[in-house]
Amino acid sequence: MPTFYCYSRCSTCKKAQKWLDDHQVAYDQQDMVAEPPAKELFVKWLTEHQDLGLRYFFNTSGQHYREQKLKDKLPTMTIDEAATLLSSDGKLIKRPLMVEGSQLTCGFKEDVYEQIWR
Repeated sequence: MPTFYCYSRCSTCKKAQKWLDDHQVAYDQQDMVAEPPAKELFVKWLTEHQDLGLRYFFNTSGQHYREQKLKDKLPTMTIDEAATLLSSDGKLIKRPLMVEGSQLTCGFKEDVYEQIWR
């Protein structure tokens, strides 16, 4: 069963959750801000999905991202450094994050959900 990492106050997460519920997709839900995924999981995901790039996993429009000036740091960041940051601050993670096995999506685009999670 996929794990749906979300933030309860995020409108994009609410849209994604509504889509999942409307399409009767079963999932386990986890609050990514209260309980971000472990560093080891991020190392695994970032390694398996290197083709997406580190930026794909970051909430680049978020306040925490801007405050830490990660735009300038991301190009030279290692997978381990990115995993440490993402696992330490759920608001840095692009949301929602949906994972099952080797399938993974960050953010919500209906056509992507239709293709991967239906």
